[in-house]
Amino acid sequence: MAANELVAFRERWKQELKTRKEETGLVCVPSSSSSSSSRDYPEQKDVKKPCDTQKQDESSCTEDEGSVSGGRFAVEADQPQYVSIARSLLDGRTSPLLDRIQEERTRRKRQYDNMTNMCSVSLQQQQQQRQPQRKVKKEEELVDQLIQDLNEVNDIPFFDIELPYELALKIFQYLNCMELGRCAQVSRAWRVLAEDGVLWFRLCQREGYHQGASVSSSPCWKSTLRDCRNSARTVRSNWKNRVGSVSQLQFELGKILCDVSSCDNFVLAGYTSGDVRLWDTLHWDSTSSFLKTNSLSANTHPRPHVSHVQINSTVAAASYEDGCVDLWSTETGGEPIHHYQIPGRIQALGLSPDRPVLVSAAGSDVRLDSANDCGYWRTVCETQLPKTVESLTFVPNRADQSPLVVLAAGEDVYLLNPQEEQPRTLHSVYGHPVTCLDASNTLTAFGVKRTGWAMHDGGNKIHVYSLETGKPTVCVGSSPGDFTCVNLRDSPPHLLVCGNKDRRVRVFDLRSSSSLVSLYAHHLGVASVQADDWKIVSGGDEGLVCVWEMRMGTKLWEMHNRHPVRHVRFNTSTLVTANIPDDKSPRGACITDDDLTAHRRHRGVISHYDFSEDALSQDHILPICRSDYIDSSGYNYNINLAVPYDRLAGSHPPL
Repeated sequence: MAANELVAFRERWKQELKTRKEETGLVCVPSSSSSSSSRDYPEQKDVKKPCDTQKQDESSCTEDEGSVSGGRFAVEADQPQYVSIARSLLDGRTSPLLDRIQEERTRRKRQYDNMTNMCSVSLQQQQQQRQPQRKVKKEEELVDQLIQDLNEVNDIPFFDIELPYELALKIFQYLNCMELGRCAQVSRAWRVLAEDGVLWFRLCQREGYHQGASVSSSPCWKSTLRDCRNSARTVRSNWKNRVGSVSQLQFELGKILCDVSSCDNFVLAGYTSGDVRLWDTLHWDSTSSFLKTNSLSANTHPRPHVSHVQINSTVAAASYEDGCVDLWSTETGGEPIHHYQIPGRIQALGLSPDRPVLVSAAGSDVRLDSANDCGYWRTVCETQLPKTVESLTFVPNRADQSPLVVLAAGEDVYLLNPQEEQPRTLHSVYGHPVTCLDASNTLTAFGVKRTGWAMHDGGNKIHVYSLETGKPTVCVGSSPGDFTCVNLRDSPPHLLVCGNKDRRVRVFDLRSSSSLVSLYAHHLGVASVQADDWKIVSGGDEGLVCVWEMRMGTKLWEMHNRHPVRHVRFNTSTLVTANIPDDKSPRGACITDDDLTAHRRHRGVISHYDFSEDALSQDHILPICRSDYIDSSGYNYNINLAVPYDRLAGSHPPL
C-alpha cells in the first residue's frame, strides 16, 4: 500500500513539473510578438518611438507575468501544501517565510536609518542654538559639573546595593581596628557597617578581653575595647615602673611555710603545723579561707607536715607526710569533700587545671581520682612504675577529653592515660635523670642531666616531645649546669622559658631551636620562672624576684626576701611569689619562743602584687602605711623596732 502511494506521488510531481514548463512558455510569447510587431513598422522614424515601444513591451510583459502569476497563485491555493513547498524549493528558497523575513528586516533597517537621521539633525540644531549660551555661562556649568562629581562620590557603595547587609558585614569582619576606622570615613553607609557591634565584639574577644561575654553584654563594644586597651596600657606601664600595691599573705600559727599553689584569684598554702590556708584575693573576707584538716591527721600528735598543695578554680588539694590527701571546695571551704590515704610518703601531687581530677604518687605507685557529674569522687586508675616518681604534671586544655598525666621517674618519662592499660614510655636514657618537667596541650618538655662522656656533646639539654605522636620534636639548650625549672604551659606560642643552675634564664624558639634571650639573673641559680609576650619574671635561690623586659633583655625591677623563691605565678595585673624555706625545723622557730622576730625570719613569706588601675586606692594600702607610732597595734610594723635583716612588708621600697 505504501509503495503505490509513492508511485502516485511521483506521477503527480512529474505532472506539476510539466505544467510549470508550459506556463513559462506562455509568459515568453507576448514578448516575442511585441518585438515582431515593432519590426513590422520600420518606416516610423520618430525619435521617441523606440522608448515608447520599449515601455509598451515592458508593460505588456509585466501584465502577462502578472496574469500568469495570478493564475499560478490561484492554482496553488487549490493545491495541497506539499505542492507549494515543492514550488518554493524549485525557486531556490530554503523556506516559504524567507521573503517575509527579508522584507521585515529591510523595513526595520529603513525605519532605524530614518530615526538616526532625525536625531542627528535635531542634535545639530540644538548645538547651534546652545553654542552662544555656553560661551556666556561657562563658569556656571563648571560649578554644576563639580557638584555632580561630588554627588557621584557620595553615592552608596556598590555592595550596599548589590549585597545584603549580612554579607557586607562578613567582609568587614576580616579588618582590624585601624582598617575599620578608615572605612568609617568613606561614607555614612560604610560608617554604619564599620561601627557594627558584632564586629567590635569579635575584635574584643580576639584580643583576649571578655572571653565569657555575649554580644548583648555591652551596649557599645567599640568603647569597651577602647577602655580595655587603655586599661591594659596602664597596667603595662605599672608593671614596668613598679606602681601598685603589695600584700603579704601571712598565717602566724602555721609555723614554717611548706608549699604554695595559686590559680586565678586563689592562693593556697600549707604549713609545718598541718594547717592549710586559702586566700581569695578578690574577696579577702571570704569564709572559705579556713580549711579544716581530716580527723585522722587532726588527732595525730604531732600533726604531720603538709608536703604538697594544689588548687584550680573549683577544688583545692593537700597531701601530708603520713600519706593522707584532702580535697576541699573553693566555694565552701570547711570540711574536706574527699579524703584518702596512701601507704608511704607522697612524692608528687597534681591537680588538673580544667576539671576536678587529682593524681598522687607515693614511691612508684600512682593513683588517679576523679569526680563524676554528681560530685562523687572515685578512683579511676591505679598503676605502678618501675622507679620512684619524682615529678608529674597534667596536660591542660582537655576538659572534654580523657585526662593525660606526664610523669618523670628517674631517667624515664611516661604518659599516663586512664583509658590505656599501661603508661606509655616517651623517653628513657640510662644514666641521664630528668631534672624538671612541664607540659602544654600538645607538647611536653623536660630537662635532662647528662653525665660522663655525654657532657662533651654540648652539656645538659631540654627535650621536647609531641604528645600526639610520642616522638621527639626538638632538643634545645647546651649548658654545663642542670636545668632546674622549665615553663612551657604559660609561655607564648612556640616559645619555651627555662632556668638553670648556671644562673641564667633562657628563652628558646622551638621552631628554629635557637636561643632568643639569655639573661644572667641569679647568682645562686634560678628556682622558678614564667614569661609572657613581653616580660619575664624569675625567682632565684637567693630570694630575689626579678622582672625583665624580654625584647631589650633589661631588668625592670627586683624585690628581695629571705629563702628561695619556689613559686612564681602572674597574670595580666597580679603577681604571686612565695619564698619557701628549705629548712623546715630551724633553731628558734617554735611558736612558743619569745623572740617573734626570729620566728618570722624563718617562716617564709607569700607576696601578692597588684598592678591594676585601682591598686592605689585606700583599701589596698598596707597596714604599715596607715599606722603611726602612737597606735599600739602598729608596734609589730614599726620599722625602727625591727631587726635590720627582718624583711617585713614595710621594709620594702614603696611600690
